[in-house]
Amino acid sequence: MGDVVTLDRVNKRFGDTTVIDGLSFSVRQGEIFGFLGPNGAGKTTLVNIITGLLEAEEGEVTLFEKHRPGDAAVRANIGLASQSLALYEELNASENLDFFGEMQNLHGPDLAAAVGRVLEVVGLTDKAKQRVKTFSGGMKRRLNLAVAILHSPKLLILDEPTVGVDPQSRNAIMETITRLRDAGHTIIYTTHYMEEVEKLCDRVAIIDHGRLVALDSVNGLLQSHGDQYHIRYSQDNEIHKVETDDPLATIRELLGNDGQSAITNLSVQSPTLEQVFLNLTGHELRD
Repeated sequence: MGDVVTLDRVNKRFGDTTVIDGLSFSVRQGEIFGFLGPNGAGKTTLVNIITGLLEAEEGEVTLFEKHRPGDAAVRANIGLASQSLALYEELNASENLDFFGEMQNLHGPDLAAAVGRVLEVVGLTDKAKQRVKTFSGGMKRRLNLAVAILHSPKLLILDEPTVGVDPQSRNAIMETITRLRDAGHTIIYTTHYMEEVEKLCDRVAIIDHGRLVALDSVNGLLQSHGDQYHIRYSQDNEIHKVETDDPLATIRELLGNDGQSAITNLSVQSPTLEQVFLNLTGHELRD
């Protein structure tokens, strides 16, 4: 599989402030590629550069191995669900999709089929004729996603797609994204929610102050930059804590020690992405 997006030493400044600082990486076809970082880390600016809404001062961005952002040849192959909702509140869900579908050059039966398909994908078929102004925040986010996938883009870019939604809608959105990846879409996913990265992403780029701090799979990041496992247990009316790289071996050793009183309330805390981020950046992930 080839690379869908390639960045080579990309820089972006606003005045005297460097927002994107020498970023280089590639996004592979068919993966969910996560940008993890706090608000203000440069994630949205990076999305705007990839889609051609902003130009980088330095470096190159290549899409589908031969095109530049903004080229007419690639626009039809990119879907963007921006952090700011792009919906018309007075229209119903179907009318919103009809409008955006026509902007993507869909018409007649093809448009009707696409609208029906994406409403089913995001679980809003029964809300098709309901005005968007009556939707919950989660329903609006799901409709925003439907707009982005209406024209079946090869590359789907989701910028903080679950901000401000309830847990049920968040789970529905994440399940939809997984199905889209399984159907062959390449997905760029920006977020500051650790649990979403752990559940969704094949690889993760940790970005802070516009710099690429680390890039790997979730397991690779945990193994390379995470803390040890923390084992906590009770024995002889005392709480004990142990750090280890091999929790199973340590537990077997603890439970196998003859002549000692029984161990109770044993728990294991695995390394976390929160710890990885703290270890790499020197501060916790902040909203």
